[in-house]
Amino acid sequence: MAVPGGKCLARAYFALQAAGGAAWWILVFATEPVREATLGGLDPVVVAVLDIPLFVVASTLAAALPLRAARVSATIATVWTLFVTVLLGLYATLSTQAGAGVIIMIAASGGSLVAWCLLMWGHVPTAWLLVGPFAFRPARRHRTPTAHIVATAAQIVVFWGLFLVVLPVVIRTLELRWRVALDLPAGIVPTGAVLVLAASALGVWSATSLTVKGDGTPLPSAMPNRLVVAGPYRLVRNPMAVAGIAQGVGVGMLLSSWMVVAYALIGSLVWNYAIRPHEEADLAAAFGGDYRAYARRVRCWLPRLRAPR
Repeated sequence: MAVPGGKCLARAYFALQAAGGAAWWILVFATEPVREATLGGLDPVVVAVLDIPLFVVASTLAAALPLRAARVSATIATVWTLFVTVLLGLYATLSTQAGAGVIIMIAASGGSLVAWCLLMWGHVPTAWLLVGPFAFRPARRHRTPTAHIVATAAQIVVFWGLFLVVLPVVIRTLELRWRVALDLPAGIVPTGAVLVLAASALGVWSATSLTVKGDGTPLPSAMPNRLVVAGPYRLVRNPMAVAGIAQGVGVGMLLSSWMVVAYALIGSLVWNYAIRPHEEADLAAAFGGDYRAYARRVRCWLPRLRAPR
Protein backbone atom coordinates (compact mmCIF):
# COMPACT_ATOMS: atom_id res chain seq x y z
CA MET A 1 0.00 0.00 0.00
CA ALA A 2 1.77 3.13 -1.22
CA VAL A 3 1.38 6.22 0.99
CA PRO A 4 2.31 9.65 -0.39
CA GLY A 5 4.84 11.30 1.90
CA GLY A 6 5.07 8.08 3.88
CA LYS A 7 8.41 8.82 5.55
CA CYS A 8 7.22 12.25 6.70
CA LEU A 9 4.04 10.72 8.08
CA ALA A 10 6.08 8.09 9.89
CA ARG A 11 8.26 10.75 11.52
CA ALA A 12 5.16 12.70 12.52
CA TYR A 13 3.68 9.57 14.08
CA PHE A 14 6.81 8.82 16.11
CA ALA A 15 6.91 12.45 17.29
CA LEU A 16 3.28 12.16 18.40
CA GLN A 17 4.02 8.82 20.06
CA ALA A 18 6.96 10.30 21.95
CA ALA A 19 4.83 13.19 23.17
CA GLY A 20 2.03 10.85 24.16
CA GLY A 21 4.42 8.53 25.98
CA ALA A 22 5.98 11.42 27.90
CA ALA A 23 2.56 12.76 28.87
CA TRP A 24 1.48 9.31 30.01
CA TRP A 25 4.51 8.90 32.24
CA ILE A 26 3.84 12.29 33.84
CA LEU A 27 0.28 11.17 34.59
CA VAL A 28 1.48 7.81 35.91
CA PHE A 29 3.63 9.47 38.54
CA ALA A 30 1.16 12.28 39.22
CA THR A 31 -2.14 10.40 39.52
CA GLU A 32 -2.88 7.08 41.15
CA PRO A 33 -5.96 6.23 39.01
CA VAL A 34 -3.91 6.41 35.80
CA ARG A 35 -1.14 4.34 37.35
CA GLU A 36 -3.55 1.64 38.52
CA ALA A 37 -5.54 1.55 35.27
CA THR A 38 -2.49 1.23 33.03
CA LEU A 39 0.15 -0.50 35.16
CA GLY A 40 -1.83 -2.28 37.85
CA GLY A 41 0.51 -3.49 40.56
CA LEU A 42 3.70 -3.09 38.52
CA ASP A 43 6.39 -0.86 39.97
CA PRO A 44 6.29 2.32 37.80
CA VAL A 45 9.94 3.16 38.56
CA VAL A 46 11.20 -0.19 37.26
CA VAL A 47 9.04 0.05 34.14
CA ALA A 48 10.04 3.67 33.53
CA VAL A 49 13.75 2.86 33.62
CA LEU A 50 13.27 0.70 30.54
CA ASP A 51 10.28 2.31 28.83
CA ILE A 52 11.38 5.94 28.80
CA PRO A 53 14.62 5.32 26.83
CA LEU A 54 13.26 2.50 24.62
CA PHE A 55 9.85 4.03 23.89
CA VAL A 56 9.84 7.78 24.52
CA VAL A 57 13.44 8.60 23.63
CA ALA A 58 13.65 6.10 20.75
CA SER A 59 10.42 7.49 19.27
CA THR A 60 11.80 11.02 19.58
CA LEU A 61 15.00 10.04 17.78
CA ALA A 62 12.99 8.26 15.06
CA ALA A 63 11.23 11.55 14.42
CA ALA A 64 14.31 13.79 14.55
CA LEU A 65 17.46 11.99 13.36
CA PRO A 66 18.68 11.56 9.76
CA LEU A 67 16.96 8.73 7.93
CA ARG A 68 19.46 5.91 8.55
CA ALA A 69 19.70 6.58 12.29
CA ALA A 70 15.96 7.22 12.47
CA ARG A 71 15.31 3.76 11.08
CA VAL A 72 17.42 2.19 13.82
CA SER A 73 15.58 4.18 16.49
CA ALA A 74 12.22 3.34 14.97
CA THR A 75 13.12 -0.35 14.99
CA ILE A 76 14.06 -0.18 18.67
CA ALA A 77 10.84 1.66 19.56
CA THR A 78 8.65 -0.70 17.53
CA VAL A 79 10.21 -3.92 18.84
CA TRP A 80 9.97 -2.62 22.40
CA THR A 81 6.34 -1.61 21.90
CA LEU A 82 5.41 -5.06 20.61
CA PHE A 83 7.33 -6.73 23.44
CA VAL A 84 5.63 -4.62 26.11
CA THR A 85 2.22 -5.22 24.56
CA VAL A 86 2.64 -8.99 24.77
CA LEU A 87 4.01 -8.94 28.31
CA LEU A 88 1.42 -6.47 29.57
CA GLY A 89 -1.33 -8.49 27.92
CA LEU A 90 -0.16 -11.64 29.72
CA TYR A 91 0.08 -9.74 33.01
CA ALA A 92 -3.42 -8.27 32.62
CA THR A 93 -4.89 -11.65 31.69
CA LEU A 94 -3.34 -13.37 34.72
CA SER A 95 -3.87 -10.57 37.24
CA THR A 96 -7.02 -8.80 35.88
CA GLN A 97 -5.10 -5.51 36.26
CA ALA A 98 -3.75 -2.91 33.82
CA GLY A 99 -6.39 -3.59 31.17
CA ALA A 100 -6.46 0.02 30.01
CA GLY A 101 -2.71 -0.14 29.56
CA VAL A 102 -3.07 -3.16 27.27
CA ILE A 103 -5.60 -1.33 25.09
CA ILE A 104 -3.26 1.66 24.80
CA MET A 105 -0.31 -0.56 23.94
CA ILE A 106 -2.26 -2.51 21.31
CA ALA A 107 -3.06 0.80 19.60
CA ALA A 108 0.58 1.90 19.92
CA SER A 109 1.78 -1.41 18.44
CA GLY A 110 -0.42 -1.03 15.38
CA GLY A 111 0.64 2.57 14.84
CA SER A 112 4.32 1.77 15.38
CA LEU A 113 4.25 -1.11 12.90
CA VAL A 114 2.65 1.01 10.18
CA ALA A 115 4.99 3.95 10.85
CA TRP A 116 8.03 1.64 10.88
CA CYS A 117 7.06 0.23 7.47
CA LEU A 118 6.61 3.74 6.07
CA LEU A 119 9.97 4.84 7.42
CA MET A 120 11.75 1.76 6.08
CA TRP A 121 10.15 1.50 2.63
CA GLY A 122 7.79 4.44 2.15
CA HIS A 123 4.85 2.04 1.95
CA VAL A 124 3.15 -0.76 3.87
CA PRO A 125 3.87 -4.16 2.22
CA THR A 126 0.25 -5.30 2.23
CA ALA A 127 0.98 -7.88 -0.47
CA TRP A 128 2.52 -9.98 2.30
CA LEU A 129 -1.01 -10.61 3.57
CA LEU A 130 -2.00 -12.31 0.32
CA VAL A 131 -0.55 -15.75 0.92
CA GLY A 132 -1.99 -19.24 1.24
CA PRO A 133 -5.80 -19.22 1.02
CA PHE A 134 -5.73 -15.42 0.62
CA ALA A 135 -3.61 -15.44 -2.55
CA PHE A 136 -5.58 -14.48 -5.67
CA ARG A 137 -6.02 -17.41 -8.06
CA PRO A 138 -8.94 -18.39 -10.28
CA ALA A 139 -10.88 -21.53 -9.44
CA ARG A 140 -10.09 -24.65 -11.44
CA ARG A 141 -12.32 -24.60 -14.49
CA HIS A 142 -12.97 -28.34 -14.66
CA ARG A 143 -14.69 -28.41 -11.27
CA THR A 144 -18.44 -28.97 -11.35
CA PRO A 145 -20.95 -26.42 -10.00
CA THR A 146 -21.69 -28.86 -7.19
CA ALA A 147 -18.02 -28.90 -6.20
CA HIS A 148 -17.98 -25.09 -6.08
CA ILE A 149 -21.13 -25.06 -3.95
CA VAL A 150 -19.64 -27.56 -1.50
CA ALA A 151 -16.39 -25.59 -1.32
CA THR A 152 -18.30 -22.35 -0.76
CA ALA A 153 -20.36 -23.91 2.03
CA ALA A 154 -17.20 -25.21 3.69
CA GLN A 155 -15.57 -21.80 3.45
CA ILE A 156 -18.59 -20.16 5.08
CA VAL A 157 -18.52 -22.62 7.96
CA VAL A 158 -14.77 -22.25 8.55
CA PHE A 159 -14.43 -18.49 8.11
CA TRP A 160 -17.64 -17.54 9.88
CA GLY A 161 -16.79 -19.96 12.68
CA LEU A 162 -13.32 -18.45 13.11
CA PHE A 163 -13.98 -14.74 12.56
CA LEU A 164 -17.54 -14.50 13.90
CA VAL A 165 -17.50 -17.03 16.75
CA VAL A 166 -14.05 -18.05 17.98
CA LEU A 167 -12.25 -14.70 17.78
CA PRO A 168 -15.16 -12.62 19.13
CA VAL A 169 -15.56 -14.99 22.08
CA VAL A 170 -11.84 -14.74 22.82
CA ILE A 171 -11.96 -10.94 22.56
CA ARG A 172 -15.00 -10.72 24.83
CA THR A 173 -13.33 -13.02 27.37
CA LEU A 174 -10.22 -10.81 27.40
CA GLU A 175 -12.37 -7.69 27.64
CA LEU A 176 -13.98 -9.03 30.80
CA ARG A 177 -10.70 -10.37 32.16
CA TRP A 178 -8.98 -7.02 31.61
CA ARG A 179 -11.92 -5.20 33.22
CA VAL A 180 -12.40 -2.79 30.33
CA ALA A 181 -16.00 -3.75 29.50
CA LEU A 182 -18.52 -0.92 29.13
CA ASP A 183 -22.23 -0.75 29.86
CA LEU A 184 -23.85 -0.56 26.43
CA PRO A 185 -27.35 0.88 25.83
CA ALA A 186 -30.46 -1.19 26.44
CA GLY A 187 -31.72 -3.00 23.35
CA ILE A 188 -28.23 -3.51 21.94
CA VAL A 189 -28.50 -7.32 22.03
CA PRO A 190 -31.73 -7.71 19.99
CA THR A 191 -30.50 -5.07 17.55
CA GLY A 192 -27.32 -7.06 17.13
CA ALA A 193 -29.31 -10.23 16.49
CA VAL A 194 -31.29 -8.53 13.71
CA LEU A 195 -28.10 -7.13 12.18
CA VAL A 196 -26.37 -10.53 12.23
CA LEU A 197 -29.34 -12.22 10.54
CA ALA A 198 -29.65 -9.54 7.86
CA ALA A 199 -25.91 -9.44 7.18
CA SER A 200 -25.69 -13.24 7.08
CA ALA A 201 -28.50 -13.34 4.51
CA LEU A 202 -26.56 -10.81 2.41
CA GLY A 203 -23.39 -12.89 2.80
CA VAL A 204 -25.11 -16.10 1.68
CA TRP A 205 -26.75 -14.28 -1.25
CA SER A 206 -23.38 -12.87 -2.31
CA ALA A 207 -21.59 -16.21 -1.99
CA THR A 208 -24.34 -17.94 -3.96
CA SER A 209 -24.10 -15.36 -6.74
CA LEU A 210 -20.34 -15.83 -7.00
CA THR A 211 -20.65 -19.60 -7.03
CA VAL A 212 -23.55 -19.96 -9.47
CA LYS A 213 -22.79 -17.04 -11.81
CA GLY A 214 -19.02 -16.86 -11.54
CA ASP A 215 -17.85 -20.49 -11.79
CA GLY A 216 -15.81 -20.18 -8.61
CA THR A 217 -15.97 -19.50 -4.87
CA PRO A 218 -15.64 -16.45 -2.57
CA LEU A 219 -12.20 -17.64 -1.44
CA PRO A 220 -9.37 -15.61 -3.07
CA SER A 221 -7.48 -18.80 -3.94
CA ALA A 222 -10.48 -20.08 -5.93
CA MET A 223 -11.93 -16.89 -7.37
CA PRO A 224 -14.71 -16.85 -10.00
CA ASN A 225 -13.71 -17.27 -13.63
CA ARG A 226 -16.46 -14.93 -14.79
CA LEU A 227 -17.17 -11.35 -13.73
CA VAL A 228 -20.24 -11.37 -11.51
CA VAL A 229 -22.52 -8.34 -11.74
CA ALA A 230 -25.74 -10.06 -10.69
CA GLY A 231 -27.53 -10.35 -7.36
CA PRO A 232 -26.16 -7.98 -4.70
CA TYR A 233 -23.23 -7.16 -7.00
CA ARG A 234 -25.65 -4.97 -8.97
CA LEU A 235 -25.84 -2.68 -5.93
CA VAL A 236 -22.30 -2.61 -4.51
CA ARG A 237 -19.01 -4.08 -5.69
CA ASN A 238 -18.16 -5.78 -2.40
CA PRO A 239 -21.35 -7.05 -0.77
CA MET A 240 -19.49 -9.86 1.01
CA ALA A 241 -17.22 -7.34 2.71
CA VAL A 242 -20.25 -5.24 3.67
CA ALA A 243 -21.89 -8.38 5.06
CA GLY A 244 -18.79 -9.44 6.97
CA ILE A 245 -18.30 -6.05 8.61
CA ALA A 246 -21.98 -5.84 9.55
CA GLN A 247 -21.85 -9.38 10.93
CA GLY A 248 -18.85 -8.51 13.08
CA VAL A 249 -20.53 -5.39 14.45
CA GLY A 250 -23.70 -7.37 15.08
CA VAL A 251 -21.81 -10.10 16.93
CA GLY A 252 -20.19 -7.42 19.07
CA MET A 253 -23.62 -6.04 19.90
CA LEU A 254 -24.89 -9.54 20.70
CA LEU A 255 -21.98 -10.02 23.09
CA SER A 256 -22.34 -6.47 24.47
CA SER A 257 -18.67 -6.03 23.62
CA TRP A 258 -17.24 -2.72 22.42
CA MET A 259 -13.95 -4.50 21.71
CA VAL A 260 -15.61 -6.90 19.26
CA VAL A 261 -17.29 -3.95 17.53
CA ALA A 262 -13.87 -2.25 17.33
CA TYR A 263 -12.37 -5.51 15.97
CA ALA A 264 -14.96 -5.52 13.16
CA LEU A 265 -14.42 -1.85 12.31
CA ILE A 266 -10.62 -2.17 12.34
CA GLY A 267 -11.01 -5.23 10.12
CA SER A 268 -12.99 -3.10 7.67
CA LEU A 269 -10.13 -0.59 7.50
CA VAL A 270 -7.59 -3.34 6.93
CA TRP A 271 -9.72 -4.83 4.17
CA ASN A 272 -10.41 -1.48 2.50
CA TYR A 273 -6.86 -0.16 2.52
CA ALA A 274 -4.74 -3.31 2.50
CA ILE A 275 -6.70 -5.98 0.62
CA ARG A 276 -9.18 -4.22 -1.67
CA PRO A 277 -6.59 -2.42 -3.85
CA HIS A 278 -4.92 -5.76 -4.65
CA GLU A 279 -8.23 -7.47 -5.30
CA GLU A 280 -9.41 -4.73 -7.65
CA ALA A 281 -6.10 -4.73 -9.51
CA ASP A 282 -6.42 -8.50 -9.93
CA LEU A 283 -9.99 -8.16 -11.21
CA ALA A 284 -8.98 -5.42 -13.65
CA ALA A 285 -6.16 -7.63 -14.95
CA ALA A 286 -8.51 -10.60 -15.33
CA PHE A 287 -11.56 -8.88 -16.83
CA GLY A 288 -10.12 -5.69 -18.32
CA GLY A 289 -12.56 -3.11 -19.64
CA ASP A 290 -15.61 -5.00 -18.40
CA TYR A 291 -14.48 -4.67 -14.80
CA ARG A 292 -13.43 -1.02 -15.20
CA ALA A 293 -16.84 -0.18 -16.67
CA TYR A 294 -18.51 -2.06 -13.82
CA ALA A 295 -16.39 -0.19 -11.24
CA ARG A 296 -17.43 3.15 -12.76
CA ARG A 297 -21.07 2.12 -12.64
CA VAL A 298 -21.26 0.50 -9.19
CA ARG A 299 -19.80 1.89 -5.97
CA CYS A 300 -17.68 -0.09 -3.54
CA TRP A 301 -19.69 0.41 -0.36
CA LEU A 302 -22.91 2.37 -0.94
CA PRO A 303 -25.47 1.85 -3.72
CA ARG A 304 -26.01 4.73 -6.11
CA LEU A 305 -29.35 6.46 -5.89
CA ARG A 306 -29.32 6.87 -9.65
CA ALA A 307 -27.24 5.54 -12.49
CA PRO A 308 -24.14 7.59 -13.45
CA ARG A 309 -24.22 9.50 -16.70
